[in-house]
Amino acid sequence: MAPIMQSSQPWVEKYRPKQVKDVAHQDEVVRVLTNTLETGSCPHMLFYGPPGTGKTTTALAIAHQLFGPELYKSRVLELNASDDRGINVVRTKIKDFAAVAVGTNQRKGGYPCPPYKIIVLDEADSMTEDAQNALRRTMETYSKVTRFFFICNYISRIIEPLASRCAKFRFKPLSEEIMSNRILYICNEEGLNLDAKALSTLSSISQGDLRRAITYLQSAARLFGSSISSEDLISVSGVVPAEVVEAILKACKSGNFDSANKEVNNFIAEGYPASQILTQLFEAILDDDISDEQKARIAKKLGEADKVTYKMTFCFQKLYTNTT
Repeated sequence: MAPIMQSSQPWVEKYRPKQVKDVAHQDEVVRVLTNTLETGSCPHMLFYGPPGTGKTTTALAIAHQLFGPELYKSRVLELNASDDRGINVVRTKIKDFAAVAVGTNQRKGGYPCPPYKIIVLDEADSMTEDAQNALRRTMETYSKVTRFFFICNYISRIIEPLASRCAKFRFKPLSEEIMSNRILYICNEEGLNLDAKALSTLSSISQGDLRRAITYLQSAARLFGSSISSEDLISVSGVVPAEVVEAILKACKSGNFDSANKEVNNFIAEGYPASQILTQLFEAILDDDISDEQKARIAKKLGEADKVTYKMTFCFQKLYTNTT
């Protein structure tokens, strides 16, 4: 079927929950933050957990519900810390915004409009340690007029002096049932046909990341039309096909270096991401019938390889930051 015509708006934004109570599968977080919205008393907050679980959505929903559309732009500063993560940003953009005083508590249009501003720092675990240390002093100095919302995947990468000043909220990975319900709702709204196998495949390849699942779904709809199959979703996701993983695993089991080297070269020629094949090889090893000792040794080697790929990615990001 021919691709269907759609608006240019990303579905991730189109179907992003506008209120805290609409965030899926984070009941404890929603309950606590609902009380915060009722009182208007808001501490510094640290949202952490896997990607695509609602951290950024929740932070933005709180800001919108506190200030409304009229004051939002003047009271809320959004920064992606993976781009704006140096100490100069803390000393200029963040400090300048935090230092500006605001009016007294005054409700406007039914919104609480408390007497402080909010700075949302997405991907805060990408900030350098120097920048985080500088931010600690800024938090102390302007705590009366500014609140910080830190959003990160790994709380261990946030220095303790910052983390200890925040109320911490852990976001749980989304279950397959929760993701499926949301995906089916979007399919119904967009007029898509997704069978049970395709729905299961989408949940599997997105690994609990609802944002990724919605992006894959929209990409497949643009390319393949309203009827989307499991194969369509795999082709747009960048996931390594199962037969490629099986071929590499079979070659490794054979003990023949030339055979294994040939499969690896084929994999490289196809342009698949190294981090993706490591993840899928790990999953394949867990389901294999080899001994537990062999699984442990292979898992250790895969972990070492993954560490190298992460370091290379970090070095390229740092090089890009320093040259732009």
